[in-house]
Amino acid sequence: MSFRAHGISLILPAKFITMQITDDKKIIEVQQEFHDKFPYLKIEFYKQGHGAGEGSLEVSKLDPYMTIKDARSNHSEGELSIHGNLKVESLEQRFEEDYGLHVQVFRKSKAIWLQTTATDSWTLSEQNERGEQES
Repeated sequence: MSFRAHGISLILPAKFITMQITDDKKIIEVQQEFHDKFPYLKIEFYKQGHGAGEGSLEVSKLDPYMTIKDARSNHSEGELSIHGNLKVESLEQRFEEDYGLHVQVFRKSKAIWLQTTATDSWTLSEQNERGEQES
């Protein structure tokens, strides 16, 4: 992320978060931790996965008060480190491969949330910055 003021460019450190993924945690807790670091992004959890560049159907969205245990069949637990320079497609893939969770990243655009299907190759920081500009 960069910031420009008075003709001077500063490079700010990319956002970083480490989350514990455990069976007893609720989906909403993971969503809130992510949203706290990337306020113009959110993640939603789904029953089924999606391919690269594909969206997820609203009808398959999981209840945010469901526990992680009930949202997946792969019960591995661990620490998920998320850097702002991580691409959306990589984050979604890591949730699926490492924890058996199907997620979709959304970006804020004015009063609505857009699935980032067309821009999955962007980093989380790029998505968050765009969301800030569009809101």
